[in-house]
Amino acid sequence: MNITENKRPYKLPEPLYCEPDDEITMELVNKYIRLHEERLPRYRYLENLYKGFHNIFMQPEKENWKPDNRLAVNFPKYITDIFLGFGYGIPIKKHHPDKATNEVFKDFDHRNGIVDHEFELIKNVCKFGHAFEYFYQDEEAHTRVARNTPIEAFVVYENTLRKKARFAVRYGYDDSGATKYGEVLECDKIREFKGDIFTENSEKPNAYGKIPIVEWVMNEERMSLFESIAGLTEVFNKTIAEKANDVDSFSEAYLVILGAEVDDEGIYRIRDNRIINMYGTDNAKDILVQFLTKPTADDTQENLLDRMEALIHKISMIIDISNENFGNSTGEALAHKLLPTSNVVKFFNRKIEKSLKKRYKLFCCIPANIADKNAWEDIEFKFSENLPKNIKNEAETAKSLEGVTSKETQLSVLSIVDDVSEEIKKIKKEEDEARKEAEKISSGILGFGAAANKAATTEENSATEEGLNNEQ
Repeated sequence: MNITENKRPYKLPEPLYCEPDDEITMELVNKYIRLHEERLPRYRYLENLYKGFHNIFMQPEKENWKPDNRLAVNFPKYITDIFLGFGYGIPIKKHHPDKATNEVFKDFDHRNGIVDHEFELIKNVCKFGHAFEYFYQDEEAHTRVARNTPIEAFVVYENTLRKKARFAVRYGYDDSGATKYGEVLECDKIREFKGDIFTENSEKPNAYGKIPIVEWVMNEERMSLFESIAGLTEVFNKTIAEKANDVDSFSEAYLVILGAEVDDEGIYRIRDNRIINMYGTDNAKDILVQFLTKPTADDTQENLLDRMEALIHKISMIIDISNENFGNSTGEALAHKLLPTSNVVKFFNRKIEKSLKKRYKLFCCIPANIADKNAWEDIEFKFSENLPKNIKNEAETAKSLEGVTSKETQLSVLSIVDDVSEEIKKIKKEEDEARKEAEKISSGILGFGAAANKAATTEENSATEEGLNNEQ
C-alpha cells in the first residue's frame, strides 16, 4: 500500500442534509451512501490509530543490510483509555422522581446491560468523533438498543432550522464486496434494500413514530478525541524507530584496521577470540584500529521525543498519569493538573446528556413501555469523575449538612452511595426495624412492671387481711 494514500486531510463527517420534501427513493439513498463512503478512509485510519496499526508499518522497506525497526507508541489508545476511565469509569446515574416510573427506566437499563453498552458507545464516539445507538423491538416486544459505528450507519437531516432527522441508513456489503444491503429508517416505516432496489414485501411499520436511531457526538465538529495529535503520533513513531535503528547500527559497526594487512584467518581470530595481535612491522604506532561509526544525533532525538510527548498531552488535554510529578501532588495541585481533562469531560457530558434524553424519549414513544410519553423530561442525570476519594472528609461534609439540606442532598455528597433513593429506603427500613424492636422491649418492660405491681398489691392485701384476722 502506498504511504501517500494515508496522508490527510481526510474528509470530516459534517452532517448530511436533504430538502424536507425530497422523496426517499433508492436513487436518493444511493446518493448519500456515496457521500458517506467518501468519509470511510478517515474512519478506518482513526480505528487503526486506536488499535496500534500506524503508518510506520506501511513505510517502504529499507535494504536488507540496513536496520529497519518499526515501532508504534500507541498514544491514541492511551489517551482514550485514560479519558474513559477518568470520565466514565463510574457509570452515569439516572433518576426519575416518580418511583414507579424510575423502576420502569431501571428495568430497561438492566435488560440492555446499559452500563457496558454506554461505556463501549462512548469509546466509539471518542475514536470516530460520533457513533449511533439503534433501537429495535425484540421477539418479546421489549425495547432493545445496539451500537453502530459511523462506518456502518449514517443519518440524513432536513435542511431546515430545526435540522430534524429525515431518514437514516444502516448498510454493509456481502462477502464478495460487490453487493450492498441494508435498511432505510424513516419516521413511519422501515424498508430493506439489496443492491439498488428495495426488497419486495420488506416494508414494515416503525413502532416508534420517530427515526429509531440516536447520534452521539464528541463535539459539533465530530472530531475524534485523539485526531488532533495524530500527526504528532506518526512523527513520534518515526523518530523513535530511527533511534532504534541507530542503536542497531552502533552494535553492527565495522572494525577498521589501517596500516596493516590482516588475512582471512586473522579476521576470524579477531572476531572469535576478541583479541587483536598484529606483528611483522616496525611501525606499530602507525597502525590504527578502531570502529567505524556514523554520527549520531542522540541529544536532538531525545529533545524531539520529549517535546512531542509533552505536546501530545498538552494538545489532547489528557493528563499523563505516568509523570513522576503527578503522583506527588497534593489534593489541590492534583485538581489543578486534572482541570484540562476535567473540562474535556464536562464539555462531552453536555453532548451525552442530549443523546440520553433522545434515548429515553424514544423509549417513551412505545405505549407498552410506559403510559406517560413525556416521562423522559423529568429524568435527572449525574456524571461522576473517577477521582481518588477521601471518605472521611465526605462523611464530615455530609454530617455538617444534617438539618441544613434534605436527606437526599446530604447523602449525595458521599461517593460510596451509588443510589441515593435506595439508600434512603435502607435507612427508613433500619429505622422502622429499630422502632419495632424498641417498642417490643418497651412493651416487655411495661409488662414486667405491671406484673410486679400486681404481685405487690396482692401481697399487701394478704397482709392486711391477716392483720385484721389477728385483731379479731
